Amino acid sequence: MPPNGLLRHHATVAMGFVTGMLSGIAARNVDVAHLLTRAGIDPSEVDNHDARVPIRSYADLYNLAVRELGDEGFALFSLPVRVGSFEFLCRGVLSSQSLAEALDRGCRFLRLVLPDLAVSILPGQGTSELQVVEVHPLQRDRDDPRRVFALEWILRWLHGLACWLVNRDLALNSVSFPYAEPHHAADYALIYTARSTFGSRHLAATLNSNLLELPVRRDDDALAAFLEGAPGKIVTLYRRDREMVRRVRDVIAKSFPGSVSLDDVSRRLNLSSRTVERRLHEEGSSLRAIKDALRRDIALSRLEKSDQSVAQLAANLGYADTSAFFRAFTAWTGLSPTAYRARTRSGGIGPGDSRAAA
Repeated sequence: MPPNGLLRHHATVAMGFVTGMLSGIAARNVDVAHLLTRAGIDPSEVDNHDARVPIRSYADLYNLAVRELGDEGFALFSLPVRVGSFEFLCRGVLSSQSLAEALDRGCRFLRLVLPDLAVSILPGQGTSELQVVEVHPLQRDRDDPRRVFALEWILRWLHGLACWLVNRDLALNSVSFPYAEPHHAADYALIYTARSTFGSRHLAATLNSNLLELPVRRDDDALAAFLEGAPGKIVTLYRRDREMVRRVRDVIAKSFPGSVSLDDVSRRLNLSSRTVERRLHEEGSSLRAIKDALRRDIALSRLEKSDQSVAQLAANLGYADTSAFFRAFTAWTGLSPTAYRARTRSGGIGPGDSRAAA
């Protein structure tokens, strides 16, 4: 479940992301109020730092701004990111065999279209790092809204695309942002990770190295569907406040550890199975992925907070044998259950550090 206090952000975006997106447009001869109105956002609310907008309106504003500017980088960089760059990025990585290969290709592509930044993936034995370093300072002021949004945007692009390619949520263990904590920082737990820190020298996001070995599971047909509504569509995927994911997860949690089918869930939500399945797909998830995420969260919590044996925990989670649970847990965290418990209790891992955004 999302941390306390985050459910109020259900399917909305903090105004800070809106003003950040618009910050580079301010110097252009663009009718910003008209763009906001077309996206269903009240222009008078822009100066209200505590206001929130529906995520669909935010995605619409994203696409409207890109079309108006002819720049998928929102006029935030020294060179425009030509319209179609996101599509070519997707097509360029689609034939990759693994996530590691896809990210390497993606980083090389971004270094071509964004000469202001050096984007790289640094593999490690247990933890790998996605690093974004400014070759040329984006702005003089480190906390300039244009710089803040530019770095938020590039991480969202890469992380969202990575999740889509392997067809699952990918947990970021931590992210260090090279600016002061912004007013809308509470949303970072929904979008990136609850372990976000500020004031670093450059942007660095860490994840378990074993995730880089995941195979790319998408094909040309899936890409064609994904590109409908892109690039703005990327902001609606793989968030912890996704509406259908949250509703389905609630149903599964209430029945746990009993098993529920798609038909069972659909009946309890008073929706057709096709509707539930379609909306989960639109939100980048599936019934199986939600079940796995729930098992993962429960397993991590009980290993951290209880003395329950690994064998008993595996049985309670519905695994046929302990070895199957060991394999699943190692895929989630890069550690065996016993090693994870030992490290959390010795201070090597903080509670919840490896928990994926479900």
